[in-house]
Amino acid sequence: MDISSFSSEDFDTKAWINDILKNADKQKESSYTMSLVMKLQLYVQQVNSALEDTSQDVLASLPKIMRDSKNLQQEAVLLKEKMAVVRAEIEKIEQETGKSIESIAKLDSMKTKLILAKQGLHESDNWTLLVNDLEEVFDSRNVENISNKILGMQSSLKLLVNVADYEDRKLQLEGLKNRLEAIASPEIVQAFNSHNTEQSQMYVRIFTSIGRLPQLLKYYQKCQKDILLKKWRNQLEIEQDETTLQWIHNYYNELLSNWYTQYRWFNQVFVSESASQSLIDIYTDVLSSLDPSLNECIDAALKQVPDKLSFLLEIKQAATQFRDSLVNVISQSVQAKPNPVQIFKLQKAIFSHLVTYVKKYSSYEQAYLNKQLSSLDCMKDELPDTIQALGLSIPSVVDVCRAAKKRCQDITENCGYCGLLLALRSFLMGYADLYRVALRQIDRNRKSEEDWNVFQLCMSLMQNSGEVILELQHLEKDLTLQVLELNRQETAQYKSLLLESSDLREFESLVRCVTEGTQLSLLDSVTTELQKLCADIHHTTYLVVFAPISEHLDVVQSAQTWNQFDSSGIHNSDLPDYSFSPQEYITQIGQYLMILPQHLEPFLFKDNPALSCALKAAEQEYSNVSEEEGALAHIFLTIVARGTCQVFCDRILSICELSQGASRQLAHDISYLQNIFEELGLSLSENLQHLSALLKLPSDQYQSQSSGCSARLVAAVRQMRNIKSSS
Repeated sequence: MDISSFSSEDFDTKAWINDILKNADKQKESSYTMSLVMKLQLYVQQVNSALEDTSQDVLASLPKIMRDSKNLQQEAVLLKEKMAVVRAEIEKIEQETGKSIESIAKLDSMKTKLILAKQGLHESDNWTLLVNDLEEVFDSRNVENISNKILGMQSSLKLLVNVADYEDRKLQLEGLKNRLEAIASPEIVQAFNSHNTEQSQMYVRIFTSIGRLPQLLKYYQKCQKDILLKKWRNQLEIEQDETTLQWIHNYYNELLSNWYTQYRWFNQVFVSESASQSLIDIYTDVLSSLDPSLNECIDAALKQVPDKLSFLLEIKQAATQFRDSLVNVISQSVQAKPNPVQIFKLQKAIFSHLVTYVKKYSSYEQAYLNKQLSSLDCMKDELPDTIQALGLSIPSVVDVCRAAKKRCQDITENCGYCGLLLALRSFLMGYADLYRVALRQIDRNRKSEEDWNVFQLCMSLMQNSGEVILELQHLEKDLTLQVLELNRQETAQYKSLLLESSDLREFESLVRCVTEGTQLSLLDSVTTELQKLCADIHHTTYLVVFAPISEHLDVVQSAQTWNQFDSSGIHNSDLPDYSFSPQEYITQIGQYLMILPQHLEPFLFKDNPALSCALKAAEQEYSNVSEEEGALAHIFLTIVARGTCQVFCDRILSICELSQGASRQLAHDISYLQNIFEELGLSLSENLQHLSALLKLPSDQYQSQSSGCSARLVAAVRQMRNIKSSS
């Protein structure tokens, strides 16, 4: 039976009984209940027995607990009495012996002062003896003996801090140290130059003992600097037949080899100093003091090499490889890591000779790109060949630009990005000039009569220009993304190594403008030039297409065109409109306009992103049309129609005199043109519609029915028709 629930604080008797009888058999419920009662009685007996045993044990142990408690209480009282006695004795001793202890303390203090005074007098006497002995030791020029004497004087001076002439003695000691250093310097230089470990260790021990170890380190650094500078000069003399690049590679290898050698030797001699920090200072000084400098050698080589950018890339790669190798060696040092400022100064010295060429990168890149532009060979003897060559050159031009972008990254780590943009602008502007030359050739070949070959050349040139703009947009996007990456790459470190302060400000300004979105176009001048070029090509194309129309319209202002209607009787004012037929000039214009869409179809009635881009750049009107097929062709026809209406109006207004029959004929010509326009989905200009209406009006009704038309046109038609004003 589980009786654990009896120990619960919220035990419910009824619930327990109901729960335990829940699964009991109905027939055997009585016997089951009796069994439970018997078990519970047994449990009660067991609990009573356990309680009785526990009570007996407690009663048996109570007397012992009482005795132990009583004994403990008595011992606590006894201890308290003893502590009171000890405290009283201590207070009595303090009262009786307080003055004696003070006297003893004073005597001890006097004793200490007497000992110090005695030592001071002894050291003062020792100082005098050491000074007198030093003159004889200096004459012997024995560095070890001199250092021992100076060390003794140094120890004496520590005990003479409170003497009146302490500062004078201190200066005297420094002077003696200087004399020792002057005597030892030739031997120090010889020991360092010959890598005499034993002798060098002796000087380290001596200079450390007299507090002059920093001066000894300067001797070492100067010796190492002189050795490395001499190696550079000797190398140039020995390797005169080698290239400048080979000189630099060999010297970098010499420096790396020297680092390993000096690192081991330094740790043997200057045990307590950092070899890496000292060698970093030496190499930084050496690379900044080479004679002749790296710049002088590179400048001389640049005058001889044909490909300056490739040469500069090799120079930069050599410096980068040397830097990486040296920094890797330094990072593997088991000693304390060098200061980051030291590492930066070392890298600054390694790349210092490249700063000049990063500054001049723009001019080098421009010169190279100009050669690439000349090699395109787009200008041919025949105009169609020239335009075809321009179209075929576009992929090459894009490749040249992307190669320049890659060179900028390789040579300048993108620090020359401002110079790259200048070079690309110059190159692309030069490339756009080739299109200008082709356009001028088209202008020279343009004729007044119908010439669809020239029209096709214009459209091909326009399409090529649009393709250049599309490629330029992709290039500019890549350039912009590259600028956005500049601060998230190693360029952030290189810009401090390769740029002067003024160039650094310009570089950071470029990055800031692009990052903040204030500068939308990196090649804005090129984009503007190409847009203007497209506008000029479009204008030339329009002139080519409009030339036949203009020539046909020239007959309108000729008096001979209209005089034939003065003497003929058939052109009576009362004849119906269908009696008139359009004249030849207007039918020729109509026929020309009807075949114009056929010539536009190869260019404008199909998906042509390049031509579409060029037209939108040339004329804002093209940018507002839908993307459906033929929309651009409709805009071009609209522009031609608008020009036709304008020139037709101008020619009509230049007519001096019109008879009634001529006036109706001219109105019929205008109506014919209107029908042609309607066939093409175009509309006649408002001025031409007004002229047509004014030309049809009977003379006697002219004044009353001309209202609503332009006053200028009303007056002009009245004058050419010789209609008298009612006023």
